[in-house]
Amino acid sequence: MDVLDFVPSVPPDGGRIAFRLSEQAGSAECAISREALEAHFWLPLGACEVRMLKTFADGRERIIAVAERKRRARPDQPVWLTVTDFVGKR
Repeated sequence: MDVLDFVPSVPPDGGRIAFRLSEQAGSAECAISREALEAHFWLPLGACEVRMLKTFADGRERIIAVAERKRRARPDQPVWLTVTDFVGKR
C-alpha cells in the first residue's frame, strides 16, 4: 500500500488526525485519535495542531503499519485508530 494521497490534517475539533491510505484498488480514509497519540506517541495533553502533526510524522511508520493491518481486516470500512489499536498483544 502506498501512503498519504494528501497531507495529514487536523479537523477543526482537534480530536484526530485524518490521513489516507491508497492502493491500486482504491483508497481508504483513515484517522488516528488524539488519545492514541497522547497514550502511545508522547503527544502532550492540550498540544496544538502543529505539535499533533509533528507527533504523527514521528510515529508515521508504526501508525501506517497498524492502519494497513486494520484496512486488510475490514477493507470496506474507514480506518479509525484508537488507543486499543496500539496495545501490545500478550
